[in-house]
Parts: sequence; structure tokens; C-alpha cells
Amino acid sequence: MYSNYQNHLIRIIDEIKETGLYKNERVIVSPQGAEIELNTGQKVLNFCANNYLGLSNNESLIEAVKASLDDHGYGMSSVRFICGTTDLHKELERKIAEFFGTEDTLLYAACFDANGGVFEPLLGEEDAIISDSLNHASIIDGVRLCKAQRFRYENADVADLEKQLQLAHSNRFRLIVTDGVFSMDGNVAPLDRIVELAEKYDAMVMVDESHSAGVVGKTGRGVTELFNIKGRIEIITGTLGKAFGGAIGGFTTGRKEIIEILRQRSRPYLFSNSIPPMVAAAGIRIINMMTETNVLQDKLHFNANYFITCMKKLGFDIKPTKSAICAVMLYEARLSQDFASRLLKEGVYVVGFYFPVVPKGQARIRVQLSAAHEREHLDKAVNAFEKIGRELGVIK
Repeated sequence: MYSNYQNHLIRIIDEIKETGLYKNERVIVSPQGAEIELNTGQKVLNFCANNYLGLSNNESLIEAVKASLDDHGYGMSSVRFICGTTDLHKELERKIAEFFGTEDTLLYAACFDANGGVFEPLLGEEDAIISDSLNHASIIDGVRLCKAQRFRYENADVADLEKQLQLAHSNRFRLIVTDGVFSMDGNVAPLDRIVELAEKYDAMVMVDESHSAGVVGKTGRGVTELFNIKGRIEIITGTLGKAFGGAIGGFTTGRKEIIEILRQRSRPYLFSNSIPPMVAAAGIRIINMMTETNVLQDKLHFNANYFITCMKKLGFDIKPTKSAICAVMLYEARLSQDFASRLLKEGVYVVGFYFPVVPKGQARIRVQLSAAHEREHLDKAVNAFEKIGRELGVIK
């Protein structure tokens, strides 16, 4: 039975390799951080993790996790509404709502689940979802599970958004959906203007803060803080797997009635295990830390500005960004892989991104800055980019 299908898969895999689109995984044998060790024994600087605040190996979080293991054990072995809810889950939900200025929160195993489980319970075939063209795959998949009519507007293009809202005027309810920071480009959604249009056309707004929470805004509250519109967004989704410690776990936070319906009907919430108590305990510690001080956010903002400024001075083609993501455009898939491989030999760990992760002809190296990076780390990376860039003719 399997042999014919096996040959079919082998042909596809060979085609992926021949076109330069095959993805290899590098194995890390150390804790996540600014400097990591690979299974080859090589020690490198990590510029491709979502470890924006440098908390993935933070001692305070590790202490919180160890204490929770003694108090609450390892796993819940259940979904939330049966016997999978602890006091830690409820406290983290409350703290996330306070952090974002919302009314209530629901925890998920991942933000992919949060986005996958938000649309179908809330909207029906009489309704409309108006989605940014560069929204994350989890949003796209979540929309597919919903019977609402679908509209799409060009990335961060409010004029096109208005056209789509006009087309959706006859639908019962309208929901505009956007990433806060678009993960491959690093640009920030113009959420202030999106909210203005939502109010003009009687629509609701949902924003995914996965790459913006902890990063964007003076205190890391994300794009709603950046544009001073906290409390005016109906739905926010996000993750604990990036700036907030880098482990696992997602959330939806927003209007209390929306969260209540999701708690009753969101399938990934109802049919997936709770996050482990230790993840909730670490999440609580992170929110407390971010409420007490802005030191990490300030350092992250400095690092991002410094690195991006240096790269632009060298002549690299950098996507406009207001986040900790620096997209170094190379356009060709093989070039992005070759560039990343040579950087690794220089002790700088980055990854080339190419189709299908980004559109064809838009290959790049995505550099992600962290509060864990020191000035010497940034300078080493910039120097390595300059060396390889000149060798490959990317810069003069």
C-alpha cells in the first residue's frame, strides 16, 4: 500500500531540495540565550530566536517553575472544564487582562490554538471577516474553519481596508483581523487608523500581539499601547512562547462576553490539555517583572535601533520596521541559504527564509534582536554581515 505513496513523497522531497527550499534543523545543546552551543560543539550568537526580552533562561523564571513543580506537580492530564484548572491558571488569566487593559482572558496550549479557536464560535455565515493579506498562518487556518464571509485587504493598507469594509456593509457583524507586528517583515499594523475605520463602519477589531507584546510600546503592552488605544480592541491574541519566557502557551484576551463564549465553545480550549502549572507560574512571574520595570524593554529598543541603523549604513536592503525584527532582503532562496551558512561559520546563527514561508522572490534573512544581546554581540553580527555581504556582492 505504502510503496507508491512513498515514491511520490520522495519525488516531492527531491524537488524541494533541487529548488533550494529544503529546511534543515540545527540542534542546540545549551539553554536558549544570546550565546548558544550547537551539537557540533560550535558556540554561536543567536539572532534568530523569538527571545525578545532574553527571558528564556532567566533565573527568576526557573525558580518560579521549580517552586510550582513542588506545589502543583508536572502536568494537569485534563482539559480545563473537567479538572484541568488550577489557581495558577486563573491568576495568570487575570494578570494578562490587567496587562493589556482588557476584561478577561482565556489560556490555550499555543497561540496557534487561540487563533484557530476564536472565529468559528463567534461568527456565522451572515458575518464577515476582513483580514490583512500578511496575517499569520494560524489566523488564516482559523478563518478557514469559520463560515463567515471572507474579505482580504493588502498589508497595512487602510485605503484597501476601507474598500473591503464597504463591500461587507450588508453583513450582520464585521471583524477586522490583523497581526500587531508582521513576523516576516517586522512592520507594525496601523492600528490607530484601523480602529478609526472600525468605528466608522461599525466593525470589531482583533489583533494578534504575538510578535509585539513585550516588544512594542514603551512598557511592552504592544500595539494598543503604541497607538494609545488600550481598551478599544475587542479581541487580542498572543503567546507566552516569545517575549514572555519563550516556552509554550497562548491566550485570547478581550471583552468578557467574548471570552465567556470562547470558554464554552472554543474547540482547542475544550479539547486540549491545560498548559502545565509550571508554565502558568512562569507567566505570572513574567507579568510581575514587566509591571515592575521597563529595563528589558528599554534595552531591547536600544539594541534594535542600533543594529538596524548599522545595517542600513552598510547599504543592506532592510524592510521598514518598528519592532525587534530586521528583515535583510536578499530575494533569492539559494542566496539566503548560502548567506546564512557563511554567517554560521563566522559564529552568527541566523536562518534564511524563502518560499513558502515568504512569497517567491522575497527571500531574506530575518534577524531578531533581544535584550540579552550586548553591544559586542551586535558589533560582531554587523561585522559578519558586512564581510559576507561583500563576498557575495550583496553590498559594495
